[in-house]
Amino acid sequence: MDTLAAQVGEVLKAHGMMLVTAESCTGGGVAQAVTDIAGSSAWFERGFVTYANQAKVEMLGVRQSTLDSHGAVSEMTVREMVMGAMAHSHAHIAVAVSGIAGPGGGTVEKPVGTVWFAWALRDGQVLALCHLLAGNRAAVREQSVSIALQGILEVLNRQSASA
Repeated sequence: MDTLAAQVGEVLKAHGMMLVTAESCTGGGVAQAVTDIAGSSAWFERGFVTYANQAKVEMLGVRQSTLDSHGAVSEMTVREMVMGAMAHSHAHIAVAVSGIAGPGGGTVEKPVGTVWFAWALRDGQVLALCHLLAGNRAAVREQSVSIALQGILEVLNRQSASA
């Protein structure tokens, strides 16, 4: 994880960009991974841990109607989380994560291991993806942090390729 977080830092620093995180099921794991890297204050701006739905509403501006209609673990919610993180920070890129790490809480429609991710750039581009992850709670959370970090690299690489 340290290697991946360090790569994220190198790319962000090279682009002169700052990162913001909006996390639910990872409980701040993405922010921890990046702040484990010395010098991360040069490229990590802030993190929001919005575990409860009310926190998503209050801190990130997620609409209650979105949560009521789609649930916390949904594409619509992570899109609103990532845009809220961007709106409530000075960062250039944001990542949001919301999922069901288990062992309970899953349903037929959203089984344990369902995790939604969203990444956004300041210009409004948003990418959202869902992964169904295997393993226990710790494994789902660890995989989620890794996917979140890898996604940051992919978004930045796409931006560089199109520039």
